[in-house]
Amino acid sequence: MTALSLTINGRTVGPIEVCDDLSMNDFLREVLGMTGTKFGCGAAQCLSCAVIVDADDGSSATRPTCIAAALDFQGARIRTVESHAASGVLTKLQVSFIEHFAFQCGYCTPGFLNEAQVLLERLARTPIAREDVERTIAEALDGHLCRCSGYVKYHQAVREVVLADPSRYLA
Repeated sequence: MTALSLTINGRTVGPIEVCDDLSMNDFLREVLGMTGTKFGCGAAQCLSCAVIVDADDGSSATRPTCIAAALDFQGARIRTVESHAASGVLTKLQVSFIEHFAFQCGYCTPGFLNEAQVLLERLARTPIAREDVERTIAEALDGHLCRCSGYVKYHQAVREVVLADPSRYLA
């Protein structure tokens, strides 16, 4: 057993004694009761379990939780899918996902939502040319698997958010 401390969705968690082989997915779901992060394939191939890890330089990236030990996140600042809506108000990205019905069973949605959020944050820091929008979205969401094959709707939802605020996301 080892004491784990980290920040999740802006709140300090820990120290909590955890088994050294406890996965981050199980820590979130079973220890903390945060069930938004899903367990999909168990091999970090579908990325339904991806959470956002915030770096000290202000950048962020997603990371799968199904094969990563909870202790690998020691001292990290992460955001789960539960972090998106503030005080019950959905983000523009969440609204766009709903409007485009960019989920069928919804199992992969947390991973797609987190990845799309990371993309929006990156574009806000480094806008891109309008002609690069499709390629950039495809590259960002590449690797996320949807068993219901809802890829087009996820891409449309992200594209709508990007194009709705060109002064923020486009160069």
